[in-house]
Amino acid sequence: MTRRYLDIASTPGVIAAREANGGVRLRGAASGEADRFTPAEVQFIAERDSFYLATVSSSGWPYIQHRGGPKGFLKVLDDKTLAFADFRGNRQYLSIGNVTTDDKTALFLMDYANCLRLKILAHLEVKDLSDDLALAEKLVLPGYKAIAERVVLLHLEAYDWNCPQHITQRFTEEELSHALAPIRQRQEALESENRRLRDRLAAYEKRA
Repeated sequence: MTRRYLDIASTPGVIAAREANGGVRLRGAASGEADRFTPAEVQFIAERDSFYLATVSSSGWPYIQHRGGPKGFLKVLDDKTLAFADFRGNRQYLSIGNVTTDDKTALFLMDYANCLRLKILAHLEVKDLSDDLALAEKLVLPGYKAIAERVVLLHLEAYDWNCPQHITQRFTEEELSHALAPIRQRQEALESENRRLRDRLAAYEKRA
C-alpha cells in the first residue's frame, strides 16, 4: 500500500479496528502531497476496458457504478489526472449527482487474467463537452456506438496496488484468443498433415 493511500484510509475507526484484530501497526505518509502515476500505472490503465467507480450521496449512502468502453477509454492526461467521456447510460445520474455535494471518489481497476487490482482515490470534476473542445475530441471515441454527454476528470490523491489474494482469474474473449493461438496453429498443422496422409493413402490404395 502506498504511504499516501494509507494516510487517507487510516481513520481513527480503521486504526482501532486494526489494533483490535491484531493487525500490523502501519505508518502513513509524512506529507500531504498527492501521489503521482508512474509508467507502470499509465500502462495498466491504458489496457483496461472497464472500472468500478464509487461515490457517496448527501445522505451518506455509497454508490458503486461500473464504467466500460473500448480498451483505453480511461485516459491518463498527466501524472495526476485521468479523464473519460461519460457515455449515456440509464440516465439516473447518481454518480454525477453525488459529486455535487462531495467530489471524493474511489476507483477499482481490475485485471482478472493476471489477478491485479489498482485502487485509486481522486476528486471528480464534471465538464460539459463544450467547455474544452480539444479535450472532448481526445476523449470521444470514433466508431464507438455511444453518445458522450460530458467529460469527467479525476484528480489523483492516492493509489494502491492491492493484494492479489482471492481474485478469481477470468479471461476476456481477446485474452483467450491470444492464449489459444498456438493451440489453434498446432491443430491446423495436424489437420493439414492428416489430409496429406489421407491423400497419400488413397493414392496408394488406387495403385494397389
